[in-house]
Amino acid sequence: MILTVTLNAALDVTYRVDAVVPHGTHRVAEVTERAGGKGLNVARVLHALGEPVLATGLLGGPIGARVARLLDADGVAAAFERIGGETRRTVAVVDTDATGFWEPGPVVTAAEWSAFRARYRALLSDAVVVVLSGSLPRGLPVDAYAALIRDARAAGVASVLDTSGDALRAGLAAGPDVVKPNAEELHTLRTRTAAPAGDDRNGEHDGNGEHDGNGEHDRDGGDDRDGGDDRDGGDDRDGLDGLARLAAAARALGAGAVVASAGPEGLVAVTADGTWHARPPEVVTGNPTGAGDACVAALARNLRDRNPWPRTLTDAVALSAAAVAAPVAGALDPAVAARLRPAVTVTALAPAAPTPPATAADPTARHPTARHPDSPHPNARHPNAPRSNAPAAGAPLGTGRPAPARSAPTAQEHPAC
Repeated sequence: MILTVTLNAALDVTYRVDAVVPHGTHRVAEVTERAGGKGLNVARVLHALGEPVLATGLLGGPIGARVARLLDADGVAAAFERIGGETRRTVAVVDTDATGFWEPGPVVTAAEWSAFRARYRALLSDAVVVVLSGSLPRGLPVDAYAALIRDARAAGVASVLDTSGDALRAGLAAGPDVVKPNAEELHTLRTRTAAPAGDDRNGEHDGNGEHDGNGEHDRDGGDDRDGGDDRDGGDDRDGLDGLARLAAAARALGAGAVVASAGPEGLVAVTADGTWHARPPEVVTGNPTGAGDACVAALARNLRDRNPWPRTLTDAVALSAAAVAAPVAGALDPAVAARLRPAVTVTALAPAAPTPPATAADPTARHPTARHPDSPHPNARHPNAPRSNAPAAGAPLGTGRPAPARSAPTAQEHPAC
């Protein structure tokens, strides 16, 4: 089973209009409500694909109750921790693109966080992979995801992390198996210093806007429109090689693998088995909200199945495009995925040397648990292996353990399928 965690869930409201005109009055052609938040979108995609999944997280107030009912109507199994604060709403106004308005969300108390941790540890007993997605609500410590990653490792469960800012930096130090940032998030990770100890500046707006080959603006933060160009004058401006260097630097902070959004160029993955570029055959237009969540769903199910990286990245690019073609976040068009999957190209790139930090501070000094990218990664087990806290044999996808010796795969050796 795949467990998804959404700590800052939302009621997603989508307005469809002919064209968004600043300062104008708009007639809304259609209104849609969905249970939202990145982790819930991931859960809905996995459920649509027929994958066993359970959604957990924090919900509160009448809006939280509405989110729970909507998720239940979608057929997604859930086990939420109730809190006193009101779950937030997000509003996306969609024409040929999406313009978003996000509410700040509730303030979570220490007692509520402790109660969720207890529920989460119990749910890990039936999980093979856990997905930790989205922004942190106010009140939670910046290392909240790091704590959940450590809990997962103690239970022998692999982890996928999709967040940004200080929560991403702290989460990397805990050693997630796979991290999925975009170029802007990687550049910010390289240039900003860690938050002071005790500083909870996790923020409900984490800038988690993805752009996975088809332009995804997620509902957990800003709209980065990164497209692989951060417009900050950083070393990542020289295309895929620069993005691969930034991803390698992030992996050096503790992740088993980093899969980075490269805008219309698709995805770049830096892993223990090599560095890869997966490119979509075309750009799909539509509603970009949720495409990154479909990508994360693909990463989670392939991590569970221990599939090789070319197959994993092909699936991730195809599902991202299929999400853009769907009308709302958390849905996808299977016909689009089936049509594009055989045409996705996956190419092995030369290993990337990590881009050094922009500051003189040593990230491993701030994060003493960070490890060299080629040192053993203690997480992830085979789905059929007995549960144990000891590392599993072999080298499953997403871990930092060295793979069995073999020549670097090429796009020809691994046709996209």
